[in-house]
Amino acid sequence: MYPCFRSAPVIGGMLVVLLVGAMGGCASDSSSSSDAASTSGPRIYVGTGNDNPDSGIYTYRLDSSSGALTRTQDVTPILNPTFLALSQKEEHLYSVRETVDSAAVAAFDVEASTGRLQQINTVSAEGGAPCFISLDQTGQWALIANYVGGNVALFPVRANGGLGPASQVVQHTGAGADPDRQAAPHAHSFQVDPQNQYALAADLGIDEVRIYPFDADTGRLDTTSVRVVSTPPGTGPRHLDFHPNGEYVYLIGELSGTVIVYEYDAEEGRMTAVQTVSTVPDDFEGNAASADIHVHPSGNFLYASNRGDANDIVHYTIDETTGRLSKAGRQQQAVRWPRNFAIGPRGEFLVVANRRADAVTVYRIDADTGVLTYTGQSAEVPEPTKIEFATDPGS
Repeated sequence: MYPCFRSAPVIGGMLVVLLVGAMGGCASDSSSSSDAASTSGPRIYVGTGNDNPDSGIYTYRLDSSSGALTRTQDVTPILNPTFLALSQKEEHLYSVRETVDSAAVAAFDVEASTGRLQQINTVSAEGGAPCFISLDQTGQWALIANYVGGNVALFPVRANGGLGPASQVVQHTGAGADPDRQAAPHAHSFQVDPQNQYALAADLGIDEVRIYPFDADTGRLDTTSVRVVSTPPGTGPRHLDFHPNGEYVYLIGELSGTVIVYEYDAEEGRMTAVQTVSTVPDDFEGNAASADIHVHPSGNFLYASNRGDANDIVHYTIDETTGRLSKAGRQQQAVRWPRNFAIGPRGEFLVVANRRADAVTVYRIDADTGVLTYTGQSAEVPEPTKIEFATDPGS
C-alpha cells in the first residue's frame, strides 16, 4: 500500500487504483506549506513532468531526524522541469523544460534564507526534449542532453547566474539494435568528470558513451578527439555516476536492465569495462526500464532504480579495492516508477521521485550495510521526476 498517492494512472491499458492516506507521514500541500522553512535538515527541490504550466518546481525541507518532508513555499511554475541542477554555492538553480517544441533551459535565483526561486531567464535548449542538465566543476558552463534532438549542448553561465545562448551544439548520429527505442540518437545524460577535463555523454539511442575533451575556458568540446565507448547492443545507456575516488564509473542501461562497471583513466579520459551486473532478480520476467544510478558518498554502496515491471531501488556493495559490485538487496515498499532518486548530503537518507504515484518517498540508509528502510514519510507531488538536494545546515 502506498502512503499518499493521488492519481490513478492507466498502465498497459489497465486502470490502477491508488490509495490515499494508507500510511502516516504524508506531507500535504494544505497542511505543510509554509514560508518559514525549518532549518533542521537539507532543502530539497523537486522537478515535475506533468505537462501542466501551473505545476513546476516544489520545495521541501527534510527533517534530519525523522525524514519528514515539510513544504516550504508555493510551487515555482514552469512547464515540465524534469531535471534540475543547483550551483555549487547554491545561489542559482537550473532547469530543463522538457518539451519537443519550444524546448528550453531556465535559470533561477535562490533566496538564501528561504530557498525561494526567482526566474532570471530562459534560453533555447537547441534540441527537442532536454532531459538532463549539469554544471561543470567551475560553475561557468551548463551541459544539456536533448533526448529527441539527439544532441548535447553547452551554455555559458553569466555573472548574474543567467544563461547565455549555447556556446556549442554537438549532434550525435547513428542507431542502435532496438528498432522501437534506438532508431535515432537519444542523448540522455551529459556531465563532466571530477577533474573537469572530459565531458561524458550517455546516448541511449546509439549504445554509446561519448567522452569529449572539455575546455573550461571556452566552453567547447574537442569533437575531433572524442573517445567512443560502445556498450553491448540494446543496452540503452541512460545515466552514469563516478565513484568518489574518481577511479570508477557506473553506467545504467535502461533497455538491458544492467549496470556496467568501468575503470576510469582520468588522464586519458578512458573507460574500461570490468563487470556487468543485472538490476533485477535472476528469475525476473518483464521490462526493467532501469532509470537512475548513484554512488553513496561513502563510496561503499551503489543504488539503481527500475521502473517498468520491477519498480524498485536496488542496492549493491562496492569492493573498495576493485570497484566491483555485489548485489545486496532491493527496496520495493512505496516505490512506483522511480524515474529519479537522490542521496542526502550526509548519506543518511535516500529520496525517491515516484512519477506514476504522484509521490516523493523517503528511506533511511543503514551506514554499515547500505540497506534501505522506508521511513513512512512522503509528500504529494504531481509526477515528480527529479530530486535535487541542497546543503544540510546541520552538516
